[in-house]
Amino acid sequence: MGFLKRFFKNVFHDGATAPTGNSFEHLSEEQIEAHLGVNRYNSFELTDAVRPSYDLKVVPSQGYRRDVYHDEETRASVPVLMAAATKSVLFDVFMDLLEPLGCEVDVVLETSHTRDGAGHVDLYREHIDMPVLKSILWEYEDLLLNDGCTGIAVLNPNIPLEVQFDEHKLLIVYGNELTSFAEILDDRCVRNSDEIRFITEAEHVHSSSEKYQQQFEELKMRLGMDGHYC
Repeated sequence: MGFLKRFFKNVFHDGATAPTGNSFEHLSEEQIEAHLGVNRYNSFELTDAVRPSYDLKVVPSQGYRRDVYHDEETRASVPVLMAAATKSVLFDVFMDLLEPLGCEVDVVLETSHTRDGAGHVDLYREHIDMPVLKSILWEYEDLLLNDGCTGIAVLNPNIPLEVQFDEHKLLIVYGNELTSFAEILDDRCVRNSDEIRFITEAEHVHSSSEKYQQQFEELKMRLGMDGHYC
């Protein structure tokens, strides 16, 4: 089954329709299928999780930029690193970024497998040893890389620092001291660029499958998250 069929079968669930007024609206299925079948732009290879818009308002590329997250409720501002990495190094970079978080962390799994237009569901697990977590995550590398309905965040609330590997397969780090994370990205040839734009900053589509939904349920149980909702 191609990317297009997986997308419409699994992201737009029963009773839902594809969005209108977008770059895909007047294309034939063959044109859409051809576009969604492209997984490389220059030297950047996408995972199977997401594809950019047909008009390519954002062309995927590798790099990171610094930003600031403003919490409207608390009026607090938190420094952010946001990064994209090509598929061949992406999971390794994610695992490297977990190291500065310490020996014991909390984990949040994000899922939109069963969404009905209401966004996504977050599940959490507190106090898991980092070596145990990493061992489990390596087993589910395929799911975490290629499922457009699965995201994960790992955090140490005592520091506080948080690393997200979201549904778009972007890497996002929150915290007041981000130097060690920037050094990890630089060491992995994910370079700082103030001009970089990310796939979330324009129209894009996600892909998932029944296989990945089943694997998500398995990962949820392995992490002890059954019924633990945020």
